[in-house]
Amino acid sequence: MGAVRYKVAEAARLAGVSASTLRLWETQGLVVPERSPTGHRQYTEGDLARLKRIAWFRVERGLNPAAIREALEAEGAGDDAVSSTGEGGDNQVGRKLRSLRHAAGKTLEQVAGDIGIAASVLSTLERTSQGVSVAVLHNIAEYFGTTVSSLSGEEEADARAVVRAGEWRTWPRTTPGVTVQLLADGRNQMDCHRFVLEPGASSEGAYRHEGEEFVYVLSGRVEFILDSDQFYDLGVGDSLYFESKRRHAWTNRHDGETVLLWVNTPPTF
Repeated sequence: MGAVRYKVAEAARLAGVSASTLRLWETQGLVVPERSPTGHRQYTEGDLARLKRIAWFRVERGLNPAAIREALEAEGAGDDAVSSTGEGGDNQVGRKLRSLRHAAGKTLEQVAGDIGIAASVLSTLERTSQGVSVAVLHNIAEYFGTTVSSLSGEEEADARAVVRAGEWRTWPRTTPGVTVQLLADGRNQMDCHRFVLEPGASSEGAYRHEGEEFVYVLSGRVEFILDSDQFYDLGVGDSLYFESKRRHAWTNRHDGETVLLWVNTPPTF
């Protein structure tokens, strides 16, 4: 039998909190559940143990989210979270970043300072592959001369000529509210992705890189901002094509999930 997976309502009941609290903790980077092929949250036994610990720190110790993250890391709970965030305890992004940083002879403080983020944020990312925005993740990849797709292990996946509906591989869940599913595997001339955005999910800042991009809205509504002053409100069936060197940011403006078909070429995302 496979590992047990709990839905939001079940996990909330077992952890002694509300479903809305679980979603809040996810946006705060305290816990990142798995996703079913249809994009629904699924909590493992490891997630439940973490949720109960978070609740204890909040109620008994009165800690805020940042302090809870530090407390979990200090007692090794962060390592437990790594094993519960993906198949086989996948910490692909964190392992690669740590390897790149060590190869460059840089400390956490040096890299974080150069990029403009807190060292604790970078530490959490290396330990759990969680807790940063798409914009920050891209800036980190650019700093080390690589791409987000490479960090995610996408290029190392065995190529499949056909990817069936619902059988998409998924990136490590680095960003709360954003699920990235692979529509094509291996080293290709295009990054072909299916983005699933929770209500309010965004890039949390603008970023740019080499290449060109095509975005098609499958469901929901999304706002794109190019070069800080060009706004595009896209609904179902709308598409947008732009050069990736233009600074771009995006936000899900729908009160439900927004799903996007997103293609980058060459694979520089």
